[in-house]
Amino acid sequence: MKPLAITLGDPAGIGAEVVEKALQGLDVPVRLFGAVDGPIRYGEISADYGRIALHAIDDALDAIARGECSALVTAPIHKQSIALAGCPFPGHTELLADRAGLKRYAHDYAMYFDSPSLRTVLLSVHEPLHRAIESIKAEDIVALAKLMTREYAKLYGNAPRIGVAAVNPHAGEGGRFGDEEETIARGVAMANGIAISGPHPADTLFLAAREGKYDVVMAMYHDQALIPVKTLDFARSVNVTIGLPYLRVSVDHGTAFDIAGKGIADAAPMRYAIEWTARHAEKFAS
Repeated sequence: MKPLAITLGDPAGIGAEVVEKALQGLDVPVRLFGAVDGPIRYGEISADYGRIALHAIDDALDAIARGECSALVTAPIHKQSIALAGCPFPGHTELLADRAGLKRYAHDYAMYFDSPSLRTVLLSVHEPLHRAIESIKAEDIVALAKLMTREYAKLYGNAPRIGVAAVNPHAGEGGRFGDEEETIARGVAMANGIAISGPHPADTLFLAAREGKYDVVMAMYHDQALIPVKTLDFARSVNVTIGLPYLRVSVDHGTAFDIAGKGIADAAPMRYAIEWTARHAEKFAS
């Protein structure tokens, strides 16, 4: 297989450390982007480090576009550092989508988490909770269901059974606890030809998915998805940006400035991300 492109993330974080540890004894061809010579100011928010992280991403994308690398694995970047460096995007997901010309979240691209215990796709990402709930639209649910079905088939060869989470307790209890479920139900009904159901109460839906009733949970907002995923499988979960013309995967943790440079960062999540990407890169490209 062609090498994986691995970006080392923010130099002040744990990216380089966990990548180096993860690659020890791992028989996977890789190319690294973003190495820094000289002393590092660990834990420091810096425009310079933001620029290094951004340039590494651009160099890795160029290598993929030239056919030199097969897929992208990203170590964490720091949102404030890339903002200081002039990046208008809050993170990798939006940045990579823009680089690929993808404009509409849920329609063109989305954030998807995959782990042995649970798989979930997010209807909204980096939004305040009140805004995420206010922005729930039936047409976005339909679009995300179509996108997830297409991308899941690339990875696993079959269409997924999608369970859609409610946003209110007990799925709104017939309107007593909110009426957002009416919109969610309308979106589910509009998703013709897709194996989708809901809205289901979120407090039992993730359990049902873990037990095999659903392949993917569609979560209405960021933490609704990330709390169960990280609780069940923190070291064995990956963040995948679906919709891109290449496979992009990352760990589901941040720069960990508080332990950067101390040599104690756990590389298990990065090792899993690299191994997972290596397993799926070739069939995704095909």
